[in-house]
Amino acid sequence: MTTPTGARRSLVDRHTAFVAALREAGLPVSVAEGLDAVRAMQVIDLVERESLRAAYAATLVKRPVHRRTFDTLFDLWFPAALGDGAVQPDRPLRRRDPGERRVPPALDPEVQARREELFELLLSGDDQGLRQFARTAVAEYGQTPGQESWFSSGVLRAMSPETLMARLLNAVLTGRDRGGMAEQVARRTFRDRISRFEGQVATEVRRRIAEDTGVERTARLAVRPPLERLDFAAASRADLAALRREVYPLARRLASRLAQKHRLGNRGRLDFRRTVRASLATGGVPLTTHHRPRRPHKPELVILCDASDSVSAFAHFTLLLTFALREQFSKVRAFAFIDATDEITKYFAPGTDVVDAMTRMAREADLVWITGRSNYGHAIKVFDEKYADAITPKTSLLVLGDARSNYGELSLPILRRMVDQARHAYWLNPEPRSQWDTGDSAASRYGELVPMYECRNLTQLAEFIEELA
Repeated sequence: MTTPTGARRSLVDRHTAFVAALREAGLPVSVAEGLDAVRAMQVIDLVERESLRAAYAATLVKRPVHRRTFDTLFDLWFPAALGDGAVQPDRPLRRRDPGERRVPPALDPEVQARREELFELLLSGDDQGLRQFARTAVAEYGQTPGQESWFSSGVLRAMSPETLMARLLNAVLTGRDRGGMAEQVARRTFRDRISRFEGQVATEVRRRIAEDTGVERTARLAVRPPLERLDFAAASRADLAALRREVYPLARRLASRLAQKHRLGNRGRLDFRRTVRASLATGGVPLTTHHRPRRPHKPELVILCDASDSVSAFAHFTLLLTFALREQFSKVRAFAFIDATDEITKYFAPGTDVVDAMTRMAREADLVWITGRSNYGHAIKVFDEKYADAITPKTSLLVLGDARSNYGELSLPILRRMVDQARHAYWLNPEPRSQWDTGDSAASRYGELVPMYECRNLTQLAEFIEELA
């Protein structure tokens, strides 16, 4: 077997490449923190791999959500072993011949023997034994005969760990324990052990692929960006559920920023009499001005969001943001549009489930005029005709969309009048700035009227909120 490329790397090279990979994956790692990791390595035993992992994690990982990405990259850059050295040398490996007739796992005595071993390891909770078993299982079942690639699916299909649950429960429960708390605890325990085993299989498969194709390439393919840098357009259903939890604190910050801008930007009319009276103490020079109390004002918000298919993932996120903002402002009116505009405020009443609200909106809201394709100009015109009273001098206007109008009209004069009527106006665009003004994008033309910000992930949304201060 040839020596893997990674084996020739020095510790300094590994450290430098590992820190660079963390940054590329979206983890905020500064130069100073990289040096802190080097200092931490001076006081640990480098032979102890888990101590090395702990030292790196303590100095480089700032948020719990980053830990999974960190562990994936650590296992690639600092693998437990290289090549077949990861497998116990006293254990013979079964190498499958490409021409060998495949036997179903249920009828293969060797597979069943391996499953019995897995059963004992899951029952005892031996993490070290499970880790070694996962490496052996990948070596035996991780490659399809006649192919060079490595896959987790072959291992999990042969071992089928989830089908061992009933036997595991029978081994630890008596008849009295069935259906009670003891069964729930046991089921959760074994489910966690099975998940750890599946994760160990995935780690070993990535290690094998990295040795064959290179660590850098494997890292780029294996690691997803952290949630705060995940592009809304690439968000899965599970990601959107996580985004929902992150949106609420950002909505509170946005509400406070808009309220703060109002407090600082309007101190009330000049109180001439108090100013002149105060100037007598300084020889008639009005060094300090006094203003009349500002009228009480609670922030109000109008949201106008694109709900077309071209920004479907972003539209889902903006509706999450709308739902969160609904609880932070004294008055929120939300409108969605495709080529027509309809008010959707009623679907997002406090206490409503956000998923149910989105489903109801998609079924009942009148957002399509003719084609069902984005038409910003007609949507703005409909908004002006039906909901002109929504924008007042107390209102902050927030537009959410990609500014692509399929070469239709733009209704710029109407939008200018809306912006002039509002207290503040902002536009969040989910497209990369490099794609603005390409094709049917009218980003710059709209951006001349409304300050436009690139907003493709939570980090950019947070930066926009901070900029409001």
